[in-house]
Amino acid sequence: MAKYNETETTSNNINLIGFGTEIHGDISCNGDLRIDGTLVGNITAKGKIVVGETGKIKGEISCKNTDISGFIDGKIMVAELLSLKSTAKVVGDMATSRLAIEPGSKFTGYCDMSNESNMKTEKTPVANSTETDKK
Repeated sequence: MAKYNETETTSNNINLIGFGTEIHGDISCNGDLRIDGTLVGNITAKGKIVVGETGKIKGEISCKNTDISGFIDGKIMVAELLSLKSTAKVVGDMATSRLAIEPGSKFTGYCDMSNESNMKTEKTPVANSTETDKK
């Protein structure tokens, strides 16, 4: 009999939505996810999301890393690296720390590469001390 191990649930599990599969609803996973089918809904993943050339997503994406070769219609929020491959087509806003764009990829939207949490902690003391000095 298999022994249940807590590390199994937090390890990098790879999930696959194959070509020809269409899902309507939100997805949340602890591991990696590859999408070659169609998803209408939001994705939240603690690992990497890969959208293949035949993959289509209409909804928000939130993850650690992502490689996009297919079509995305929605907001993308990536903690580390967002990579747009040559066949990628993105319609929507993107927020990431690092961005890699291959020639041939297309996107329409706003791209934010600022690290807001660091900016707030760095700017707040300066702004407060400046306002105090003016008075």
